[in-house]
Amino acid sequence: MRGDGLYVLWRVIVKEFLQLKQDVRMIPMIFVAPVVQIVVFGFAVNTDVTRVPMVLVDQDRTAESRALHQRFTASGYFELVGVEDEPDAADPWLVRGDAQLALVIEPGYAARLGAGRSARVQLLADGSDSSAVTVALGYGARIVSGLSAERLQERLGAVLAGTARPGRTELLPRVLWNPDLKSRWFYVPAVLAMILMIMTMLLSAMGVVREKEIGTLEQIIVTPVHAWQLLVGKLFPFGVIGMVQVCLVSAVAVFGFGVPLEGSFALLFGLSLVFILNTLGLGLLVSTLVANQQQAMMVATFTLMLPMIYLSGLIFPIENMPVAIQWFTYLIPVRYYATILRGIFLKGAGLDVLWPQALTLLVMGLSILAVAAARFRKRLD
Repeated sequence: MRGDGLYVLWRVIVKEFLQLKQDVRMIPMIFVAPVVQIVVFGFAVNTDVTRVPMVLVDQDRTAESRALHQRFTASGYFELVGVEDEPDAADPWLVRGDAQLALVIEPGYAARLGAGRSARVQLLADGSDSSAVTVALGYGARIVSGLSAERLQERLGAVLAGTARPGRTELLPRVLWNPDLKSRWFYVPAVLAMILMIMTMLLSAMGVVREKEIGTLEQIIVTPVHAWQLLVGKLFPFGVIGMVQVCLVSAVAVFGFGVPLEGSFALLFGLSLVFILNTLGLGLLVSTLVANQQQAMMVATFTLMLPMIYLSGLIFPIENMPVAIQWFTYLIPVRYYATILRGIFLKGAGLDVLWPQALTLLVMGLSILAVAAARFRKRLD
């Protein structure tokens, strides 16, 4: 009897794979689209601020002013795109978007430095791109403060020549796991989470609804197929597809973009399967709430996927969100999967560290599947 049940389940699984094979439009979407998406996102999603276009207004024209703006261009963070004589002439550069910053060195800069007085330098910034400009202003402030510290040290050395020099504190920063602070290393694992969520959720939701649209679901109901066999048989192929996508996208991330995989791929594979339980359950739940594939796509995209992407910490830090929304993010499975991905890829974390996220994902996945299965079984009845 048990053998007959497993045979029926196997035939349902085979039927699903054959149905996917016949839909020639699905094959590129399943296997080609994830690779294209991570390649596009991997190159496009890059918040590293380098070579910021800058226009120079040097009204002092001395060796000291040249040394200052050469510090800016030699840092690699700024690119000189134009030179003007007056500060007002820099405004059109910012308005047109030809420059994001304008470095203004006022007359008397070198004279004030020589007299030991404060010499002010102005940075005019295009605030329409606030995130990039904030980082660029930080770079500029660091360059100016570094130059000031060097001049102060030189003056102290001259004053204290022949005497004991005062001690000083040095900061030696060390960045762990991403020493070059590459934003791509942060975002590419997030793309894996988004691709896996979108593909498995949409495939499961639309796969079940398609059966209702074409009328084959009613034909299956009258056959000797139990609800659990139909449920597992329909979701199993989508789970297999999700795991294939994990392998494909991980390969592109590691070998295409150089994102290090410090941890165990077996652990990544296993915890991705736990995450897929959540997305398949959500897709099945959507399929019980809608009547056609168009509704399934709309509900899955705008009700589930977009809020989950925005509130999961994949793109925006959860710490910056209002407290009420921070509490709400604990209900989002992608939040835990994002921690797992970055922990395994960048930190080499093992299950001894990631078990709270893994356990939470498992409990949430089984709960969502149970609710979705109950609704699915009720629809069949």
